[in-house]
Amino acid sequence: MKKLNEVLRDWDVTIGLEVHTALTTLQTKMFCDCKLSHDDPPNTNVCPVCLGMPGALPVPNKKAIESIVMAGLATNCQIMPRSYFYRKHYFYPDMSKNYQTTQGPVAFCMHGHLDLEVPGQGANGGYVTPIRIQRIHMEEDAAKMVHVGGQEGRIGGSSESLLDYNRCGTPLIELVTEPDIRTPEEARLFMEKLRQVFLALGISDCSMEKGSMRCDGNVSIRRRGTTQLGTKTEMKNLNSFKSLHDALAYEICRQAEVLEAGGAVLQETRHWEPSKRRTVVMRTKETADDYRMYPDPDLAPFDLSEEFVQACRARVPELPDAKRDRYMAELGIKRKDADQIAGSPAAALLFEEAATMAPECAGLVANVMVNLAPAATAITAAQVAGLAELLRDDAITFAQAREVLQIVDGTDADPREVVDKRGMRQITDADALATTVDEVLQRCPSQVAQYKEGSRKVVGFLVGQCMKASRGTGNPKLFNKLLVQRLDEMNRG
Repeated sequence: MKKLNEVLRDWDVTIGLEVHTALTTLQTKMFCDCKLSHDDPPNTNVCPVCLGMPGALPVPNKKAIESIVMAGLATNCQIMPRSYFYRKHYFYPDMSKNYQTTQGPVAFCMHGHLDLEVPGQGANGGYVTPIRIQRIHMEEDAAKMVHVGGQEGRIGGSSESLLDYNRCGTPLIELVTEPDIRTPEEARLFMEKLRQVFLALGISDCSMEKGSMRCDGNVSIRRRGTTQLGTKTEMKNLNSFKSLHDALAYEICRQAEVLEAGGAVLQETRHWEPSKRRTVVMRTKETADDYRMYPDPDLAPFDLSEEFVQACRARVPELPDAKRDRYMAELGIKRKDADQIAGSPAAALLFEEAATMAPECAGLVANVMVNLAPAATAITAAQVAGLAELLRDDAITFAQAREVLQIVDGTDADPREVVDKRGMRQITDADALATTVDEVLQRCPSQVAQYKEGSRKVVGFLVGQCMKASRGTGNPKLFNKLLVQRLDEMNRG
């Protein structure tokens, strides 16, 4: 099979995403008062409504409506003043009432977009492309099916399937993009950015591993220079950024191989097998008519007032892009560091508290956050600020900062006290280090001669010898400076 970059030279790719996000930060389900939890014993958080008992009537969750409106505002959507819930019919054990309550042609949020910044290298560089959002609609999640195999799961020689309805009725928002995505890399970047936005809003934990954020990808290809779209296939339940990228890449190459061999791509739903790195057919694709959708007679039309929308707008916090730009403009943080910190609400909160404690070295605070803090389990803002100040004063090296972090992590210890008690604070007195420099140069005539011949690489070796001679107490930057000065003096002499 061809590689992706080879295929992209001959074929245009069209990708659309459907992103399902469970509103896990709510307390109750979408249409009933049952507790929202998937960790309790199976089928303990259920009632006649989420079990689909005859005569049970749904009552919409106001907090869930607020969450989806916030999601729409954060993704530049139009908030529709009137929308409806529909019944989407299908027969499957995970939805006992045999239909899913979802939204129809007009959803709460319509016609939005996210601007995607795609990095690049070389002459082409990066680029910014808007990815249009067709809609964000509300629906309910299905029950969890557990397929049991092995000796204990045998009934009459067959495996048994178990159902846990605790998940059934969980509020889900589904975001559907327009087919604006052109590469698997763009798809991955879009998912990463959307996850950062939803985390900033606090509407979900967005855990792809636990399934609270999952993605379906639709992809088709056509020959470059042609206008008619190709037949699309859909990849279901891609539960990681890597799976999303790799499944789309494989499917693009597979479709190209089929078409170049004279075959036809079928409209079907496919499953990604990470272990075999391939997609396989699940079923032929259903059409909208198969679901027999019509407005739910038990749910009245939703009329959202301007006051309600504005109240939701007031709850939208500073979003990751705006936070990144503020860090760069006001604190002088490098773009890469600002991007990484702003993309995590927990990291941003820790950074801002630490930067307040050490405002004169915010850049080093960011450096500690990006390069050291991810390895910590419970570091405090005061400890981050303390490490940044030690680095600013050249009291410790970055390697020593990593060692200090391991010592203070999960405690209330002050990094400065740890450095002093362990004798780690480096000597920054040039006069005190000059003697060590002269001793090392006397022991290394070969390296001195190499420097005289133009080799500057030997300075690194000599710094290492100075650090060894000082038992790690000398400042390596100062050693480097003193060595170059002394070597230049020797050459002139």
